[in-house]
Amino acid sequence: MDQSLKLLEGVRIIAFTQFLLGPAAVQYLADMGADVVKIEPPAGPYERRWAGADAYVNGVSSFFMLAHRNVRSISLDLKRPEGLEVARELCRGADVVVSNFRPRVMEKLGLDHPELSRLKPDLVYACASGYGSDSPYRDLPGQDLLLQATTGLAAATGRSDGPPVAAGAAIVDQHGASLLAMGILAALHHRRATGEGQRVEVTMVQAALDLQLEPYTYHLNGGTVERPTTDLASSFHQAPYGFYEVEDGYVALSVSPMRAISQALGDPQELADYLDPEVALPQRNEIHSALAPLLRSFRRAELLDLLRAHGVWCAPVNDYDEVDRDPLVTHLNPVEEIDHPEAGTVRLLKHPIRYSSGAAGTRQVPPGHGEHTDEVLGQAGYSREQIDELRKVGAVT
Repeated sequence: MDQSLKLLEGVRIIAFTQFLLGPAAVQYLADMGADVVKIEPPAGPYERRWAGADAYVNGVSSFFMLAHRNVRSISLDLKRPEGLEVARELCRGADVVVSNFRPRVMEKLGLDHPELSRLKPDLVYACASGYGSDSPYRDLPGQDLLLQATTGLAAATGRSDGPPVAAGAAIVDQHGASLLAMGILAALHHRRATGEGQRVEVTMVQAALDLQLEPYTYHLNGGTVERPTTDLASSFHQAPYGFYEVEDGYVALSVSPMRAISQALGDPQELADYLDPEVALPQRNEIHSALAPLLRSFRRAELLDLLRAHGVWCAPVNDYDEVDRDPLVTHLNPVEEIDHPEAGTVRLLKHPIRYSSGAAGTRQVPPGHGEHTDEVLGQAGYSREQIDELRKVGAVT
């Protein structure tokens, strides 16, 4: 296993993380070399017991494995005072504490920022939640679909004559994870320069709005943003921006001059009125209606070659099987195989960033529940006898 990337070597992170946002955020940092210790409850967290698409590999959840590589696991019962004291001791020795529990959970445990910063004044305390610690919605569940609905993302997606449409992935969770990791890195840089710790907070609602940076900004400044009436992909880009059916699937056409498209197709009369760039936005629906029938008889590969030869921005609309075979994806080689002690061979997406200093490989496969309990406690200064006593009273499992 690759152990060459050490960008964050020496950074200790204690993770009270669950579901996707928190685990994905700390996995980014673990990939960069940080030592991430995940605190798990005695029964194991939800993400060990659930897998989307029923995708278990020899009984092991793919949902857990996709966001827990390079992470160590300790099982603590935070409902017991002895377990809570262990958690506090681990936080005292950390550079960063990360939580994506609902607001007030960490406060009730005495593991909130004011408490832990008294133990370690230069601590970076990072938290994420659906709506924020001081929001009137703070006690509502922060789940990806609910945030897509709340922030207008679902209502802005799809055709005007259809229902709201959810994105095909948990994009709010994943963008929130990226923002949380970015905030932690900024706080660590600030601490290195000043010696000061601080609290970093990410809300899913702001992550969802940030994903809509372009259309929401148009809305804020008087632009009309509404769902298209055709298979155009938006109402604020000029034609031909959208999806077009061909004989064997669909192609996507991005922002390109209609004159180039017309020339590629042999200058058909149907497009003669739409070659002026000034009409590409106000007459986008008319252009789509005129263009779509001209493309249906093409094979996808044939049309793409023809359009690209004329400088038109276009791409195939691939399903996942086609993504697997796409020369671009095979060239990038974004998937790695790991050998998991229970699941066997598992295929996972790699860390998405390249570094000249080394590769962010898998040093540690997603851990078993509490796999590193003794190791982590020993490194924190607990003796063998103390660990045995903690296990005897049920504080660690």
